[in-house]
Amino acid sequence: MLTAKQHELIRFIQQRLEETGISPSFEEMKEALDLKSKSGVHRLISALEERGFIRRLANRARALEVIKMPEDATPVGRSAPANDPVARVTTPAPAAPEPANDIIDVPLHGRIAAGAPIEALEGQSSMPVPAALLGPGEHYALEVSGDSMIEAGIFDGDYALIKRAESARDGEIVVALVRNEEATLKYLRRENGMIRLDPANGAYDPQVYQPHEVAVQGKLAGLLRRYH
Repeated sequence: MLTAKQHELIRFIQQRLEETGISPSFEEMKEALDLKSKSGVHRLISALEERGFIRRLANRARALEVIKMPEDATPVGRSAPANDPVARVTTPAPAAPEPANDIIDVPLHGRIAAGAPIEALEGQSSMPVPAALLGPGEHYALEVSGDSMIEAGIFDGDYALIKRAESARDGEIVVALVRNEEATLKYLRRENGMIRLDPANGAYDPQVYQPHEVAVQGKLAGLLRRYH
């Protein structure tokens, strides 16, 4: 069951698609729903996407497709019953989506080690991130400190975009909280009943821990880099 805001948002998106063939921008959605920030819009879109109501079109920041509407889950493009009290969904007229640079503010939680584990700092700041870089789910950013992941293209001073998660598959790059004190960015692997955190730099050795000593706090979703 959708919340009132989720219901309101999908109606607004569908109305714009029917009228113009182009999905609304994050700014337009924020104003239409009377939200304080675009991050609230991002959370609503992620929730609708996870529930299968909408779909983001790949490589397009401002391209959303409504798959079904909440009341009767009628797929877009199919006819609804003649006595259906809900406005029927129609396929939007084909149109090339306009380019957009929608920005989402994600929490910035201090630094994370790409070397020996360092303390993960919880901060109150945020950083702007292009919406096109973020998929469904909740995200946060961490500043990378160290060079142990350089062979994976992750360098000191980069900003790691992390999708919150409590589990990961072998071989994924994760934020691992070690002994509930220190956090590090590493490849996660399970070996002989142990947890191995692998660097991507031949100068560093893997770190091996008991399973109860390591908690996954997120998976790498993207990177931002500043050039000076």
